[in-house]
Amino acid sequence: MVSPSFRAILGAGVDLGKCVFDNVKRQQRSDEGIGDRAQRLLKMLVEHYLEQGTPVASKTLATQPGVDVSPATVRSIMAELEARGLVVSPHTSAGKIPTNLGLRFFVDSLLSVQPLGRSSVQMLRDGLNPDLAPSRLVELASGLLAEISRMAGVVTLPRTEQIALRQVEFLPLTANRVLVILVINERDVQNRVIHTDREYSESELVQAANYINREFAGDSLQNIRASLIESMRGDKVNVDRMMQLTLDMAAKVFDVDGSEGADSEGYVVAGEANLMSAPNDAEAMRKLLDAFSRKRDLLHLLDRCLDSNGIQLFIGDESGYEVLGDYSVVTAPYRVNGRVAGVLGVIGPTRMAYQRVIPIVDVTARVLGAALDHT
Repeated sequence: MVSPSFRAILGAGVDLGKCVFDNVKRQQRSDEGIGDRAQRLLKMLVEHYLEQGTPVASKTLATQPGVDVSPATVRSIMAELEARGLVVSPHTSAGKIPTNLGLRFFVDSLLSVQPLGRSSVQMLRDGLNPDLAPSRLVELASGLLAEISRMAGVVTLPRTEQIALRQVEFLPLTANRVLVILVINERDVQNRVIHTDREYSESELVQAANYINREFAGDSLQNIRASLIESMRGDKVNVDRMMQLTLDMAAKVFDVDGSEGADSEGYVVAGEANLMSAPNDAEAMRKLLDAFSRKRDLLHLLDRCLDSNGIQLFIGDESGYEVLGDYSVVTAPYRVNGRVAGVLGVIGPTRMAYQRVIPIVDVTARVLGAALDHT
């Protein structure tokens, strides 16, 4: 059965193109000094650049439909825009290309975002089946973002307060190892192997699992960790042997010290290879791929987007991270049970089709959230 919220997102006639913008860093600007004619020419220049990737000559702009001024007038307007830092000439006697500031002005003031195409919506609908486990939905969402946008797709794992324990089971292995089977959020099953200080019997492990299930089933992983920390700080002298075993096992499973855990990976990324075709230099690409593998900086950036009300867009150095200086990041939060659970987005070159990427991110966030609501 498809939940009402999921059906609403996918229903015919729903306008999926109305995106809410909540940019972290909007450039300080005033439209008063840029007339309508200059804005129209800037819009044409940016659209040409985003599509073709080449400088645009004044003569080319002067011949466009609706432009009723001479090439000399266009050159004068381009000079004014260049003085404002919105366009630049990459080479002597070349045409103009937009700067990152010009791209920001374009996105904030001139961009027309269209609804996502039906085929893409259908692809998201088919791929993000609400009957799948949450971890699988997150993995698929990153892949779909990459496939539809033809860039890198990234999705953070749900916040720990959104991850609830349903059941845990311990099975003894050899060499002081224990197999832990966790059931999270009803259907998401996770298996992991932990290393213990000694070998435990099957009956000991059953008792420990029974205690955890009795005391913590239905609670969030975040609350479980907090309870364990409080318990382990208590008077250990008065804690019996079975209770100490239970606390030790639970601490390893729920990562009290923060070294492991269900959400330790932070986010899932897909489509890194799509960025190989972008016109960025090899060193910038190497640094970005290295950042994908380390995850820390990108996760920090995505975490900053958790409190946003809608689409956020970082162009070049707006993100505050040098490694993203040649790239743009478009993000949106996804919600579970009406609360922000995580963030997803697309990373690509600053010369991206913003009018196309923005609705991809917006709709994917809403479809993923609706699918997770049904789990």
